[in-house]
Formats: sequence, C-alpha cells, structure tokens
Amino acid sequence: MKIRYLATLDNINESDLAEGFFEGWPDPPSYANFMRLLHGSSRVVLAVDESSGKVIGFINALSDGVLSAYIPLLEVIPMYQGNGIGQELVRRMLELLEGHYMVDLMCDAELGGFYEKIGMRPSGGMILRNYKNQSGM
Repeated sequence: MKIRYLATLDNINESDLAEGFFEGWPDPPSYANFMRLLHGSSRVVLAVDESSGKVIGFINALSDGVLSAYIPLLEVIPMYQGNGIGQELVRRMLELLEGHYMVDLMCDAELGGFYEKIGMRPSGGMILRNYKNQSGM
C-alpha cells in the first residue's frame, strides 16, 4: 500500500473522501460538513491511498498562529488502521506546529498510550459536549 501525505486541501473535494470516517459516532457530520471542518482548520494533513486516490486519514489543528494549537480530530478509516498512518499524520502535524509553545489535544483514556509513544504526555482538562450538534448542524 502506497500512501501520499498532503498538507493542503488543494484539489480535494467531497468525492475524494473514502467511506468510513467517524465510525461509531451516533450522528456523524455529512461529507459537506466534513469538508467545512477541514477548510475551517488552521492546519490539516491528509493521508491519500495512491491506488484509489481517496483520502483515508486526516488530522486537523486549530491555532492562534503564535503560541497555541489544538488538535481536535485524528481519523483513519478502519480498514487502514494499524499501518502507522495515524502516527505519521500526528508526526507531520507536530512538525507543522513545531514553533508553537503548546499543542494540546483531548482523547479517550484508552488512546493515551498512542499519543505518549509520539512524545505527548497526559494532562488534565475540562470538556463540554453538545451531542445534539455532533453532525455539524
């Protein structure tokens, strides 16, 4: 399997997104809202399967462009998981955010080990979830 990584949305549209993102979400965003969230991000890195041309993974970041950045989403569609694609997406995003003082993300406890392996460490935080808005309205 040959994966190409892109740090741009140039020439990417809804039809380029593979099926299978947001697995397990009760009310996932539509593909139109998926594209809106990518375009609304400060930074994005995509993983594209060269054989199909489909985006099979992504990571996005929101940033003030000076000191802080937040990584809200990392997704690799299930059939591609376990191949190091998620790690490579995080590595590339952290490289793009290297000049920032803080790069934060929130994850479920069972995913903490994944992020610790790539140099992040646990921290406390607070969250608010409006599940009625999960699909992106």
